Amino acid sequence: MKLTTNHIAKSIGILLGGIILFFLLAKLIHFRIDLTEDKRYSLHPATEEVLSELTEPVHVEILLMADDLPGGMRRLQRSVEETIRTFNAYSPEKITYSFFDPLSLPPDEQQEFVVELANYGINPTNVYVNQTGGQQTKLIFPGVLVYNEEFESGALILKGEAGMNQDQILNQSIENLEFELSNAIRKLNTQNAGAIAMLIGHEEMKEDEGYGIVEALDGDFEIFKVPLEQARTVEDLINFETIFIQGPRQSYSERDVFLLDQYVMHGGNLVVLSDGVAVDVEQAGGEGTLAMPYDNGLENLLFKYGVRINKDLIQDLNFGYFPVMGGDFGNLAQMVQLPWPFYIQANRMANHPITKGLDVVYFRFASTMDTVMAPGIKKTPLVFTSEYSRVVQAPARVAFRDMEQEPDVNLYNQKNLPLVYLLEGEFTSLFKNRFLPEGFSKENFKESGSGKVVAISDGEVFQSQTDPQSGAPLSLGDDPFNQVVFANKLFLRNLVQYLQNPEGLIASRTRTFKIRPLDKVKVAQQKTFWQGVNVLGPVILLLICGGLISMNRARKYSRKN
Repeated sequence: MKLTTNHIAKSIGILLGGIILFFLLAKLIHFRIDLTEDKRYSLHPATEEVLSELTEPVHVEILLMADDLPGGMRRLQRSVEETIRTFNAYSPEKITYSFFDPLSLPPDEQQEFVVELANYGINPTNVYVNQTGGQQTKLIFPGVLVYNEEFESGALILKGEAGMNQDQILNQSIENLEFELSNAIRKLNTQNAGAIAMLIGHEEMKEDEGYGIVEALDGDFEIFKVPLEQARTVEDLINFETIFIQGPRQSYSERDVFLLDQYVMHGGNLVVLSDGVAVDVEQAGGEGTLAMPYDNGLENLLFKYGVRINKDLIQDLNFGYFPVMGGDFGNLAQMVQLPWPFYIQANRMANHPITKGLDVVYFRFASTMDTVMAPGIKKTPLVFTSEYSRVVQAPARVAFRDMEQEPDVNLYNQKNLPLVYLLEGEFTSLFKNRFLPEGFSKENFKESGSGKVVAISDGEVFQSQTDPQSGAPLSLGDDPFNQVVFANKLFLRNLVQYLQNPEGLIASRTRTFKIRPLDKVKVAQQKTFWQGVNVLGPVILLLICGGLISMNRARKYSRKN
């Protein structure tokens, strides 16, 4: 019996020693094993790089806080916590989190704080919660604030495409948590990541003078208005991460086109917002006006790269509204919101890092787009019209009077027309095997190059609308007539991030988590069986193990006797 006691004591000592050694090694060697099928607890390499560059602790304030949140919101809340803990495991500096309810602030501070949250895109939303006496609505702020000792940033974490049900929106929000949180942390350490040029000199940006792009990207990039006629060589342009051409009304010369072409050949990112027709909406009253085709000198360049913007207009039954005077009431003029099919609320998005999970993007007077042969170029459509669209060829009549009657649905028989194309690959210069414009030599000419081009068939998609009272430009995406905020700003931000670094943080938006709901029919049919297994199973297993141990001890000591 003494030998048996020594043996047991030795075994316990070895076990304790092994446990202590394991914990010591765990302190020295950090490792994680993700056994989930969709790698929920693994991070994209770009996220790991952002975390590895942290030089000071970061704190995350989770605003999604309530004791009686519905089940889906509690799941999102837990996912935020899990993601932050995963970040902390990969980060050399500590990442902590806490909860804060903005509605707990005193009323005089609450309003100011809510306005501050809106600057980060965090707007309140209503959810239904179960309380005594039935369901009631509760205001929540589905976002986070991230800060270190010097800077603060924020992110909205509840996002989804129009038409999704609640489960789909929640699942997509969870899929995008890594990007939203890591991007907010990146902003703490990276100020003005690059330079962006907005070309001027061809009557671009007439409505807001570039305020929409500047307001949306300020703080992340340095924005410059660049007169193209002042550029002498392509070297004057290649320091810009991205060049925007926003709705020009004057034609680009061959010299201008050559500089843009060589900018792309040198690896630049070119975003062209071009209208297929010219429309003067102020002339749409009375007998109306005609939308006439016009050229801006960029048609051949885009055609060479693989896309064409047609001379027509799209009408869509998923439309916006245009304010018109509808007569007087007493001695006051009455404003009427007129259904306006030329204004498209596009809610069909490609499953791409730029557009995945994007809400409605607002287009005004968009044209159709076609792709053409361009060897080596990958053409990806990003945004589409609804399933009820039609195309009106130019010259196209544009008149408020035509919208007084209910639209004939049978005429809207085209669907999912692309409005945005992303072009990537090895581009061939428009000027290959051609004479170069005067003043340029063949010595520095590049016949091909791997840049990126985005073509958008609406010159105003990144222009802000104006406040009807003051005339001041609004935040990009704000619509004072539809009383909604469209996703144009987020679309622009995602687009620029992708063009800057396709394999960077933006690539983490492609993650997909499968929804695995229980089979409700099987749950109802097998409920009693599984209740029995869960209640009786552990007890039976414990009795079997105890019986085996007793039988083994009895057999062991009976041999010794």
